Amino acid sequence: MSLHALHNPEFGLSIGQPADCIGRDPFSGFLNLAAGFSSPFLKETPQLPLEPTPTMADNGTTTADPSATPSPVWWTPDPASSVGSGDNAWQLTAATLVGMQSVPGLVVLYAGIMKKKWAINSAFMAFYAFAAVLICWVLWAYEASFGEEMLPFVGKPNNVLGIDTMLAQSTLPSIGISQQFPLATMVYFQFVFAAITLVIMAGAFLGRINFYAWMIFVPLWLTLSYTVGAYSLWGGGFLFKLGVIDYSGGYVIHLSSGTAGFVGCYWIGPRLAKDREDARPNNILTVLIGAGLLWIGWNGFNGGDPYAASADAGVAVLNTNLCTAVSLLTWTVCDMIYFKKPSVIGAVQGMITGLVAITPAAGVVAGWGAILLGLGSGAIPWLTMNIVGKKVKFLERYFDDTLGVVHTHMVAGFVGGFGTGLWATEDGCHAFGLTNPGGAVAGNGIQVGYQLAGAMFIIGWNIVWTSLILNFIKHVLRIPLRMSEADLLLGDDAVHGEAAYVFGPCEAHDPESGYIQGEAIRTAPTNDAELGLGGLHKNGGEKADNGESSTVAAH
Repeated sequence: MSLHALHNPEFGLSIGQPADCIGRDPFSGFLNLAAGFSSPFLKETPQLPLEPTPTMADNGTTTADPSATPSPVWWTPDPASSVGSGDNAWQLTAATLVGMQSVPGLVVLYAGIMKKKWAINSAFMAFYAFAAVLICWVLWAYEASFGEEMLPFVGKPNNVLGIDTMLAQSTLPSIGISQQFPLATMVYFQFVFAAITLVIMAGAFLGRINFYAWMIFVPLWLTLSYTVGAYSLWGGGFLFKLGVIDYSGGYVIHLSSGTAGFVGCYWIGPRLAKDREDARPNNILTVLIGAGLLWIGWNGFNGGDPYAASADAGVAVLNTNLCTAVSLLTWTVCDMIYFKKPSVIGAVQGMITGLVAITPAAGVVAGWGAILLGLGSGAIPWLTMNIVGKKVKFLERYFDDTLGVVHTHMVAGFVGGFGTGLWATEDGCHAFGLTNPGGAVAGNGIQVGYQLAGAMFIIGWNIVWTSLILNFIKHVLRIPLRMSEADLLLGDDAVHGEAAYVFGPCEAHDPESGYIQGEAIRTAPTNDAELGLGGLHKNGGEKADNGESSTVAAH
């Protein structure tokens, strides 16, 4: 992610502090990303020497026994550093904020945004992914993402479970830099990013994916897809050396999850037709609770990626909120113009696209760049979701993306990455620890090309490997990707034997509430509404040219 937390004991503080504090250019030692090689001035933080185990001499004094086994070196705050353990405190705080975006953030958002009969299953998919990713992460995936190079796009898999490993100072060996906190902190911080990637992707599959297939898919996709993107862009891989800027995961997390979700929709198949026609949320207030956790949690998402409690972390947090506010308002205005009503679900979608778009650029663009990204992320994904998604029948028929992840994450992530190439500033790049001389606005137009190259790699890799993984599960492991028709009719009651609301009868067995065996029998409202949630009919539910009701897919 960042070279920002490179610490040089010669200066007594972390790179990224004002130059007048150290008396020399703090940026002279950064990697030359565009050239793809390390600067001769870049120094890896020297590890403290292993101290011999002390022994008691005859006179009662303690001496070192050269033949004894050296004691391990644990990370402790450098007494010469002006920040002490502050970086560690902020990094753990940021990691916790990001973790809360998934649990409980997206757990309650998914539970509320789906039909009542899918609330348990949708929440459990996110809950399971969070737990499963952590086990894989510490056993092999962290080192594959941030360890020593095995191939130009992936590191050597290994575990990080040893106590001395966890206590040691955090380093990125393929880059040659260290951070001012222990490796355990780095492992957990990177885990919550890996976990939310799978949780986001789940939004495209809700309401029909076989839970057992999901259980197998999570570790396979994490291993074969996520680790490649993370190492290539953040761990010192070939895209990092090329100079692609991904501040906090616009490509690694959002573009990859959006692409994989889009492809997975094709292989898994659609929801029941009745679930697509009437997909109104069962609790919009819990959707807003989850959305609020997402928004505020993003302060840690982007603010933690300098790996330091630095000035650039503050810039990232401010830009994140600025872009998100502009995007939310832009989406709402588009709803009011086209649908004649402001939609709270639309506002949530605009909030998400703003958060996604600023992610690759958070600390390297100026405030006006964040505003421009907010305008783009509020308008372009709105257009693809509500206009393109309805007009292109092929997409609607074969790609049933339940929550519109392709629009809110793939499209918005691409917009953010492209905008980074346009509006990255030279000072912002330097503050983050990059030698990139900004983007096109700073006279470095080739950065746009680098950003496009990075996007194409992430999209291509995920199309191929998501398809291979799902077909492996289906044809080799013989596990169906889609639930049976009987389970799809009943929902949670059939899959988990549980109901979301237990103070009254389950909807699958409550004909008085308008449901018979999980199917809605009441007529959907006919008022105009934007594409998606609610499955509401445009223009009063008129018949389409093919004679079918002109309903729209849920986003």
